[in-house]
Amino acid sequence: MTRDRAFGFAPGSIGNVGPGLDVLGLAVAGAGDTVAMTWHDGGGMTVADAGHPDLPREANRNTAAIAAAAVFALAGMQRGATLTITKGLPLSGGQGGSAASAVAGAVAANHLCKAGLDTNALLSCALEGEATVAGRHADNLAPSLLGGLVLVRSVDPMDVIVLPVPDALRVVLVHPAMQLRTRDARAVLPEMVSRQVAIAQVGNVAAMVAGALLGDLALLGRGVEDQIAEPARATLLPGFLAAKAAAREAGALGCSISGAGPTAFALVDSLGTGEAVAGAMVAAYAAAGLTATAKVAEIDREGARAWE
Repeated sequence: MTRDRAFGFAPGSIGNVGPGLDVLGLAVAGAGDTVAMTWHDGGGMTVADAGHPDLPREANRNTAAIAAAAVFALAGMQRGATLTITKGLPLSGGQGGSAASAVAGAVAANHLCKAGLDTNALLSCALEGEATVAGRHADNLAPSLLGGLVLVRSVDPMDVIVLPVPDALRVVLVHPAMQLRTRDARAVLPEMVSRQVAIAQVGNVAAMVAGALLGDLALLGRGVEDQIAEPARATLLPGFLAAKAAAREAGALGCSISGAGPTAFALVDSLGTGEAVAGAMVAAYAAAGLTATAKVAEIDREGARAWE
């Protein structure tokens, strides 16, 4: 017996987490996207509200609707459903908004029809939605679904590992008043990198994984050095390099671009340090002529949730 309605919520996330291009993601507590689903006569998905005027209501272009449809297909469900999406995350903001909508759509659909899909199946369904706007990568999807810090070893087949997060870890998110589309940010990535850069990048990703496993915040922070995406994308993000320097000066463990940007993130070891870092980064953006908002957040360790 199916339910009459279902809700799914998925938190925002930091993609890449510095050097982990497409393979590391971190769920952030607080804001997220919510999808409400009810049945309707006939088949297919209908989007009653996309959550923002700039987002498509066509079911074959909406990330949440595509993910929900993929769940229904796996469950063998022939009925149709209507989705109402509430956006808590900014558009083109580098906080995992498209991924959160896709994950919320998948978990809401799974709950509505009692499909009982496992983690890998839900991720694969959400990936179908995310791929329409951001490509086939799960570094935002996986932490949004599972919570915490997640390593994505592979998406085909799906293989993700949730890493332990030190209790003291906090994250500063600073969002300058601008948008940067994921497709534009990915377009500037280099096709090839030198052996020296590749070795440094692997070493930094390994340092972050080791830091998480050892509970060593300093090591985790030292690993937040991206030599591939950050140098290319910094040219699209006025004020970022100054904000990064200000963050390190104020005591940040590490700082980089959140996902494709424009949001920047910094890892810190306390709320007090986080507030100092946030203030320093906002001031740096202001000096560059950009208004910015900042928050100090805990890590979302729960991930997506569904209810009726």
